[in-house]
Amino acid sequence: MARKILLVEDEDAIRKFVKINLEREGYQVFEAGSGEDGIDLAKKEHPEIVVLDIMLPGIDGFEVCRILRQEFPDLGIIMLTAKAEDLDKIMGLQFGSDDYMTKPFNPTELSLRIKSLERRLDAKNTKIPQASVINHPPFELDTYARKFYYQSKEVELTPTEYIIMKLFMENPGKALKREEILTRVWGNEYLGDSKIVDVNIRRLRSKIEQNPAKPRFIETVWGMGYRWFIAEDEQ
Repeated sequence: MARKILLVEDEDAIRKFVKINLEREGYQVFEAGSGEDGIDLAKKEHPEIVVLDIMLPGIDGFEVCRILRQEFPDLGIIMLTAKAEDLDKIMGLQFGSDDYMTKPFNPTELSLRIKSLERRLDAKNTKIPQASVINHPPFELDTYARKFYYQSKEVELTPTEYIIMKLFMENPGKALKREEILTRVWGNEYLGDSKIVDVNIRRLRSKIEQNPAKPRFIETVWGMGYRWFIAEDEQ
């Protein structure tokens, strides 16, 4: 069955062009020209991936992203922005998107970004034969149920955040380079830069750190990347 993609873009020419290219790739594409229509279509059609423009009439893409992430935690979201400033990209990720692209873009690049996101969605949602729980108190990662807990309370993670946490918890104490995280989470074909790793780490810290400015659990390895802290009694 063709994977469902919702395209929310107010510019007709861009929307039609992207839809044609995605349909050629075998996707079932639904389109909306406003944030309100996009939310309604998402609730009706239950797409697996949303390609969402930031600048929309009515409610903007950031608010649409927030609403969709709240309504559909496992939804894959790629934000489109006509602005090159990092602030817009970072804001989009903080609202819960998995990736971003700056317009104008090559449709082949968008297709590759979608395929990368599909792999992350599949990695999170595919059930494995037997339960496997990774315990790093006060955290617990249930790889069968695909759930993450902090002090026995579930923490909602996007598909990308889940894969990052799984990578950390499977490699406790190991310094992971940004490039390694990028490759193992986003895939070898990902065309973006490693800044997306930093933004996702900041978002994860905001969910699990008491003081994200002074993280205890996701440590920065300066000039290299990040390391998942393990308590002395776990080593």
